[in-house]
Amino acid sequence: MNAHDLAGGGGYVLCWLQQALRARDNPVIDAAIRLGNALGLPVLVYHGVREDYPYASDRLHHFILGASRDLAIGCRARGLACVQHVDRAERREKGLVYRLGNDAAAVVLEDQPTFVARWQAESVAARILVPVFAVNAACLVPPAVLGEGIGGRFAFLRRHEPERAGWTRSEDEVAAVAPFDGALPFEPDRLEAMDLDALVAGLQIDHSLPASPVFAAGRAAALAQLARLTADVLPDYAATRNDATKAEGASGLSPYLHFGVIGPREVMQAVAAAAAGTRHKAKFADELLGWREWFHYQARSLAAPEHYDRVAAWARETLAVHAEDARPACESLSALLRGETRDESWNACQRQFLGLGWMHNNLRMYWAKRIIAMTPDPETAWATACYLNDRLSLDGRDPATYGNIAAMFGGTPSDREQRVYGRVSTRGDGSTRGRDGGADWLAQAASQPMPPVTVPADVPREPYLTA
Repeated sequence: MNAHDLAGGGGYVLCWLQQALRARDNPVIDAAIRLGNALGLPVLVYHGVREDYPYASDRLHHFILGASRDLAIGCRARGLACVQHVDRAERREKGLVYRLGNDAAAVVLEDQPTFVARWQAESVAARILVPVFAVNAACLVPPAVLGEGIGGRFAFLRRHEPERAGWTRSEDEVAAVAPFDGALPFEPDRLEAMDLDALVAGLQIDHSLPASPVFAAGRAAALAQLARLTADVLPDYAATRNDATKAEGASGLSPYLHFGVIGPREVMQAVAAAAAGTRHKAKFADELLGWREWFHYQARSLAAPEHYDRVAAWARETLAVHAEDARPACESLSALLRGETRDESWNACQRQFLGLGWMHNNLRMYWAKRIIAMTPDPETAWATACYLNDRLSLDGRDPATYGNIAAMFGGTPSDREQRVYGRVSTRGDGSTRGRDGGADWLAQAASQPMPPVTVPADVPREPYLTA
């Protein structure tokens, strides 16, 4: 990521993690170990959490810190030193990554195209005085190996599918030279010895958004979801995945994949070994690899994957033509955020986000389409969808969730022009309401009690450029 050469100095190879929060089957850690071994140096794994990242909340902090706690435990089991820092009033550490990096022989970090991870990595690479290497840990097939210029999903699949088998096979885990035990420029936190609830309660973050009652933090919870997928979900996956009234038909892995608590290789190995039919395994692979990794590939070529200008040009043009159309379904930001609009089905969708920190994929499509009509103009619709996704969801701020929203704002043009949407297709709630018990499920989901979350004066726009 920069022009510096390996000069032979430094006391360790720094492995700086932002989202790939797992100790095993982590290509970033494995690459750092290989480089450290080649240089005869130990590896120092570092993970830090700031108070001021966009939308920092009890929900996100609990999930991140629980994952970080298990990351450190897992690293020590591998013979690696792992140090952590939780930014707070009594423990500020200005420029800590730069200080750790400049004491290293090299830095290995994540190739992560969204959220603050991208610009933080680019900033460190530009300012630090040692070589910086980026390694992808989010995808089964690293996007860089596919080459540039793939313009559509079918072309992507033609390159991606032949690569999968090779990248699914695990290599032998490489042992590090020795744990780093030298001096550090700060006093690390040891999360496994701390009360995380008390720690989070004392931070200057959004305390109105509580931790998810369904998605527990940490490695054990991720493995439990994986076991549920292979035993209970996968045998009927192709038939049940679109039924939002049965959340047990979804894998529930997206929060753990987003924060790297589990990786796609481990998931696909478990899927391959599961007692399920070929059709169901193929459909799951299409969702995890054919769609998720396509969105990751797209994000690499976008200056800001969360910006409205990534929506297809034809869709932005037709929406702009209809930007001044009357919008009788328009709602306030408070009603949208709290799931208190006049649209019961939309409220059911939104209350999954607000209450659980996750939304069933079939609901996400209706939710995103309807926001176009429920906000004053297309740009506000996009900003609102990204804001709700990023603040509330444990898998927000992700190439896949931005890609899904962009697909709902674009996709295949409709043959019919209509008000507000132009040639962007609309979507009804029939795929949920039309199921047996669907109407009752929507009514119940739309009336779930919700936390009294705070509402900003305006929809935040471009929060990551000013973070």
